[in-house]
Amino acid sequence: MASEHLDMIIVGAGLSGIGAAYRLQEQCPDKTYVVLEGRDAVGGTWDLFRYPGIRSDSDMYTLSFPFRPWTNPKSIADGHDIRSYIEEAADQYGIEKNIRFGHRVTTASWSSEDARWTVTSMVAGETVTQTSSFLYLCSGYYSYDGGYTPDFPGLESFAGQVVHPQHWPEDLAYAGKRVVVIGSGATAVTLIPSMAEDVEHITMLQRSPTYITTLPSEDKLADLMRKVLPAKFAHRAIRRKNAIVTIGFYQFCRRFPKAATKMLLGQAQKRLPEGYDMANFTPRYKPWDQRLCIVPNGDLFRTIRQGKSSIVTDRIATFTPTGIDLESGSHLDADIVITATGLQVVAFGQIDIQVDGRTIDANDLYVYKGLMFSGLPNFAWCVGYTNASWTLRADLSSQYVCRLINHLDANGYAFGMPDPHGAAGHPRPILDLTSGYVTRVADTLPQQGATSPWTIRQNWLLDSWDMKRTDLDQEMVFTRAKAVVSV
Repeated sequence: MASEHLDMIIVGAGLSGIGAAYRLQEQCPDKTYVVLEGRDAVGGTWDLFRYPGIRSDSDMYTLSFPFRPWTNPKSIADGHDIRSYIEEAADQYGIEKNIRFGHRVTTASWSSEDARWTVTSMVAGETVTQTSSFLYLCSGYYSYDGGYTPDFPGLESFAGQVVHPQHWPEDLAYAGKRVVVIGSGATAVTLIPSMAEDVEHITMLQRSPTYITTLPSEDKLADLMRKVLPAKFAHRAIRRKNAIVTIGFYQFCRRFPKAATKMLLGQAQKRLPEGYDMANFTPRYKPWDQRLCIVPNGDLFRTIRQGKSSIVTDRIATFTPTGIDLESGSHLDADIVITATGLQVVAFGQIDIQVDGRTIDANDLYVYKGLMFSGLPNFAWCVGYTNASWTLRADLSSQYVCRLINHLDANGYAFGMPDPHGAAGHPRPILDLTSGYVTRVADTLPQQGATSPWTIRQNWLLDSWDMKRTDLDQEMVFTRAKAVVSV
């Protein structure tokens, strides 16, 4: 038997979940809700990851909430500052009292007859259920259980320590050690400069390079705007400015890939030692086929110039007791190997979803306006941008959900869902990237169509207009009576 009924259940107490709770309180003040959080603290990603140097991979003026100004001088912020910011927002807006910690959601079952979701969580080894009229997943798209680690040959023979950044030991002693970081993404380029001062030497071993760009850790124009404008106006202006710059740069990269490649590689070459082998920074793909990595103030390049770090582009032949043999015939000595080999992407937070007794296969669904799904009633999944700050899209999604809930009430609807038939034509992956962490699981994720509203746009300006003004009835099916709907 369900212990309580809410108007909305929000899953996840990270940036998305706290933002969703704020918008619900603001735009639907009479609605009851809880936030179910599997961990014991607010913060989501920023509470989970504790590896050295953990920081934002986009500017904080767009990653922070639009309703709570970011006042820290760092534009590219440290993880603990982001975590504190989220905690303070939850406390300031009275959200924390509605958070149920230690609630790991396992199943969510919709009943059209009752027009409600039954959500089951594991709490201290026991099963707890709640029901709600609307279910909003704000738990991101990667597994909190563990990251992705390939099956490396000979790994069991390695005499040193192997660490995945998602499970960083608090007592890892790496001072004076030889460290190899496997990977070339955001985690790897963060770890290298953060550890370089303390280790004997640190090497980034990459199978293929990633595009890397440099941004200042502090935004001088933002500092000036904050001095002359009230905090809220300054935050809004900086947020819009940075979002437009990000969108403009993305469009430049996609429309003029050769020019973008030349610019990115030229920027890197200026910061590297003279005669450095640029093959280590020259990807085989076009800019923004995969995410770009940001290095604040060029810190990664600085450690290479100083000889404290190095980059090796090669493939692993096998681990040995003392390190790693490479396919080229070289050997990397290592005391510690860090497998920064990516996240494990999952659909719907690994929650088992059922509709009227039928188990839902996420890959059969089409995304609607970037957050709802064909045939899933009163349900949304918050997924941020891949080419810009997560929160830019997350906040738009939360505002749209609130508009929809008010629309249901105003028209006497019990529930609504996107057309169960989804999009026409050939489907495409929901995440439009060629990164390994996406392509590995493409057949387990929902799909998108070729035309609106069955797509995820990577454009905040267009989404800002559409999400606040779009026709809420567009390709939606609404039901007033609590009768079973044939899907």
